[in-house]
Amino acid sequence: MEIILKEDITNLGYKNDIVTVKSGYGRNYLIPTGKAVIASPAAKKMLAEDLKQRAHKLEKIKKDAEAIAAKLEGVSLTIATKVSSTGTIFGSVGSIQLADALTKLGFEIDRKTIIVKEAVKEVGQYKATVKLHKEVSVEIPFEVIAEEA
Repeated sequence: MEIILKEDITNLGYKNDIVTVKSGYGRNYLIPTGKAVIASPAAKKMLAEDLKQRAHKLEKIKKDAEAIAAKLEGVSLTIATKVSSTGTIFGSVGSIQLADALTKLGFEIDRKTIIVKEAVKEVGQYKATVKLHKEVSVEIPFEVIAEEA
């Protein structure tokens, strides 16, 4: 079943993409929740016209994302967290802590755009990916250290 996405969905596609999904997923989840519409010929024509009109706006959004990516290139984060005597973290470090650290540095990055591939449960060096646009992403190295008592 072909659908047009109304918002970005991880591991499926981005807003205004035409994707093929299984009928049950489309009819029972995506369409009722307003995340997608059926890709009928009329809907495809409307999408093409809408994209044509928004082309220059999308270009500006992409340039803004590239500018933020250029600023984020040299950024390295240090996250202090509570650690046991064996070096394991109480809980884990995730996108929320990284978003807070970036906010302290002056970057307004949504935590949903930060992807940490491996579970961060020990002190050490890691990398996170920030997806600013569907064509623009930046890798940010971060270090998890023990919090001073």
